[in-house]
Amino acid sequence: MAGIVMGVGPGIFILAVIWVLSLLICNLLSRSGGMVSWLSIVLVFLLALIITVILIFFPRAKETPEPVTEEVIFDNFFIGRYCLLCILIVGFLAGLILLFPHYIVEHIEAKPLRSF
Repeated sequence: MAGIVMGVGPGIFILAVIWVLSLLICNLLSRSGGMVSWLSIVLVFLLALIITVILIFFPRAKETPEPVTEEVIFDNFFIGRYCLLCILIVGFLAGLILLFPHYIVEHIEAKPLRSF
């Protein structure tokens, strides 16, 4: 089992590596241009977002289970997780709303029928 480095566990480092790699891939894809690369950037971002949410909501269990007692079990970070989920949802919806006028409703100019 990995220990704590600089006061944080290995999960923070895994999330940092995931986001650094996804931003690097998005930066490389943005240089190529075109609609396919734009869709690839969105897919890479959504994949990193899904992996982050999965790692936050389903942490790895301890190797040795704790004994069950009669006491009530509390989740100390319950409110924090749901606040983070709300922020992620609001950010995702805001991004969709901001992308809507630029990519979906963009006008297409007609080409001339004949050239003189």
